[in-house]
Amino acid sequence: MRQIDLIVSGELADGMQPYSHGDFIITFHRLNRLSDLPLLDNAGWAFIEWAMPDSSGLEICRRLRCDPALAKIRITMILNEDDQDARRRALSAGADDYMLGPATRRGILDRILANRVHDLAVPQRKITTLGELSIDQAAFQARWQGKPIRLMPNEFRLLRYFVEHPSRVFTRQQLILALGKQEQPMDERTVDVWVGRLRRALRAAGVTYDLRTVRSLGYVFDEP
Repeated sequence: MRQIDLIVSGELADGMQPYSHGDFIITFHRLNRLSDLPLLDNAGWAFIEWAMPDSSGLEICRRLRCDPALAKIRITMILNEDDQDARRRALSAGADDYMLGPATRRGILDRILANRVHDLAVPQRKITTLGELSIDQAAFQARWQGKPIRLMPNEFRLLRYFVEHPSRVFTRQQLILALGKQEQPMDERTVDVWVGRLRRALRAAGVTYDLRTVRSLGYVFDEP
């Protein structure tokens, strides 16, 4: 079964339960800040509210467009009212279209099913590179100088996240959220175990890039 990930910026009154349709499943993910966004393999559509508690929907829209991993995602801005200036500003910020709020699970699903759900469900091959390190998402394979690196799923996803965001320090909690592990409470020290395994795998493969510990903050994968 194929999965489509939806990003929504607020709670939906009728819930955020996954929805199955034919041979694919639609899954909802809550976004408050870009730093809280989980690592999504099949992100296809974002529904962003015009006004958010801690940020502007316009700013979130712009930042999504600047993120290489999400630059091609479809964005729908949720407006509080049908205002011509708001529509213009939303489209100028990078939104593909808009809808009037409040957004509901049923309304979002109706919009998706009536438009391009089959296009969203088509898997696309994506390879991310950082120097001599490459991440092939479709093959679930990391390579160093063309040679495969043996990684378990958590370590692969962690490496992918670091490669997509080099030279940026992440806290343990941010990494838990990034790997989509927030559904159940998790000891932050579990991240240390993931990082330790990833470091050993990278050393065994001869990778020379540094996965560095930043005391009292977290971890950073230094750009070569």
